[in-house]
Amino acid sequence: MLTGRTPYGLRYALKRRTGSSVAYVALTIRCGTRDEAGFPGGTAHFTEHTIFKGTALKSASRINSCLEKVGGDLNAYTNKEEIVIHATVLKEDVSKAARLLFELARMPSFPETEIETEKGVVIEEIHSYKDSHADDIFDRFEEMLFKGHPLGGLILGSAATVRKISPSMLKDFVKTRFTPDRMAISVVADIDEKKLEASLLKDAMPFFPDSPSSPAPDSPMTAPEPSLTTEYRMPEPLHFNKTIDKRSHEADVIIGGLAPSLYETKERTALNLLGNILGGPGSNSLLNTSLREKHGWVYGIETWYNRYAETGSFGISFGCDKSNIDKCFREIDKICTKVREKPFSPTFLKAAKKQLFGQMAISSDFGETSCLSMGKNMISFNRIAPNSEILEAFEAITPDDLCAIAAKILDPGRLSTLVYL
Repeated sequence: MLTGRTPYGLRYALKRRTGSSVAYVALTIRCGTRDEAGFPGGTAHFTEHTIFKGTALKSASRINSCLEKVGGDLNAYTNKEEIVIHATVLKEDVSKAARLLFELARMPSFPETEIETEKGVVIEEIHSYKDSHADDIFDRFEEMLFKGHPLGGLILGSAATVRKISPSMLKDFVKTRFTPDRMAISVVADIDEKKLEASLLKDAMPFFPDSPSSPAPDSPMTAPEPSLTTEYRMPEPLHFNKTIDKRSHEADVIIGGLAPSLYETKERTALNLLGNILGGPGSNSLLNTSLREKHGWVYGIETWYNRYAETGSFGISFGCDKSNIDKCFREIDKICTKVREKPFSPTFLKAAKKQLFGQMAISSDFGETSCLSMGKNMISFNRIAPNSEILEAFEAITPDDLCAIAAKILDPGRLSTLVYL
């Protein structure tokens, strides 16, 4: 793998994946929902939608056909801290894809007629999302958990806020947020990394003509970089137990609270492992084994962990028949109490680490997953940790470490609940 940073601040990460004719290219921009101060809610997500509606060089139809005509695919997504534009193409079309991603991020035109049309599309997406209670409950939980904090904004915004967004707002948002020091381009392809580097930097140059020259950092980032547009501060710890009547035939439930940030390495690593043991994708996770396989009370149960710059959120989510809610709460409390108070045996912990390592290896074998992860790591840490370093961090976690993180994160006094009925 080859990583670097240009004099004007653009980070890049390039990885050769031999034996494949398919290439993956992603432009990750450190700018998400939390960066909307001074703009209507949902501006980041709406920007992601509308950069495809035209640039200074291409119409919407030309953008759509640019990669499609060579069999490629173009997509994007927005979360609390990033906007990511990514493409899948044949390896001989990597330069074409990279140039298009740079063009979309640096030269969007935001045609007024296209903007108004897209508002209808996004508002319909908002209504559709609200109809999916299992999806909507996650956004609502974090909205309540981070109330009064930049992380509390809804990614999609609301119909009312989306209607307020204008082309001039979008241009200002891109001008102030889509700067090279906030960007990372990542590529996974069967191309020599040095040749790919030279080609990629040549492709980037026309799109950053006025960027200031600044020295490339020579050390990893361990905390959020200062920004004029983002407020980094710890959220106030909030506690709530709320039930919302959705007039549904089933219940969707989240139990959770604040968690370690992206930069709290040891606690983050321990919680990743604990979350996988409690409610990971394997059918042998503790919660799944008991609530689903043994008792049949839930149709699905899992843990999740969102890591942000200064904090995080961790929770347990499940769906069940309304008559089973109390039984589920009691069983979850029983399992969490045991995890907090009784250390796992060395044999159990060794097997749990082996399972997680296998899941990580299989996930990283997918080119697109690897490409997106590389971009995230470059804008967050200015480096990509080697697999050996990651595995060593997990190997260093002890049974007592897991008890300690469980006692902190699963403390009933700091857990909140949100129930959709």
